[in-house]
Amino acid sequence: MLKNEVDKVKGRAKLGVQAYADALLVVPKTLATNAGFDAQETIVKLIEERIACKGKMPVGLDITSGEPCSPQNIWDNVVVKQNSLASACVIACNLLHVDEVMRAGMTNLKGNK
Repeated sequence: MLKNEVDKVKGRAKLGVQAYADALLVVPKTLATNAGFDAQETIVKLIEERIACKGKMPVGLDITSGEPCSPQNIWDNVVVKQNSLASACVIACNLLHVDEVMRAGMTNLKGNK
């Protein structure tokens, strides 16, 4: 899991990796909540299942029972998911760049007064 990689990263980048790992958990939390299950309990079950299979098998969420399941025979367009994830990263980076530009502009305005 990505949370295991957080300890390997140094400096401020560690916070970014941590935030990214937390953001990836939003999807299963939202699925669990929308299906009427406790999000935190569901996440714990999914993490325990992932640890039990030693990360060799993907773990899904059965929204009828709230239990972890094997996502075999579940067809989904993986390319859409990959592009959505990549786009989310690009958008987040662009927002950070805009924030830096705005902050630099405000600094210049304060310096001229």
